[in-house]
Amino acid sequence: MKKVLLMMVALFLTVAAFAQIDEPVKWSYAAKKISATEAIVLVKATIEPGWHIYSQHIKEGGPIATTFTFTPGKDYTLVGKTIEPKVISKYDDQFKMNIGFFENSVVFQQKVKLKAGAATVKGKVEFMSCNDRKCLPPDEVAFNVTVK
Repeated sequence: MKKVLLMMVALFLTVAAFAQIDEPVKWSYAAKKISATEAIVLVKATIEPGWHIYSQHIKEGGPIATTFTFTPGKDYTLVGKTIEPKVISKYDDQFKMNIGFFENSVVFQQKVKLKAGAATVKGKVEFMSCNDRKCLPPDEVAFNVTVK
């Protein structure tokens, strides 16, 4: 009985060691001051080969769009909306529509007006990543970027 139990535990540990959590998107953040009172917050997604994330502009009935939510701050105000580069657009049979997405990497930009010389811009990004076999549940990542 002990041998069977020991073998089951060893088998479980072996399977657990080979289990892999998919995290195909890594996020990084930076800021670039463009004047004494304005800056651009850069939010970069680095995406593993074969995976993609979606545009901010997805029609209803499609996948979860990439969404930015910025925490209001006393040191800055947002100027306009978060911009994204040109998307790859393809027809998706599952959703029966053209869908815009990004592969490899993408940099989103948000302009901010500084009320003081420096600020820490905080927020979160919600996104959904997919490959040709599966989609992962939507994920949310918090960030903060110091503008000096």
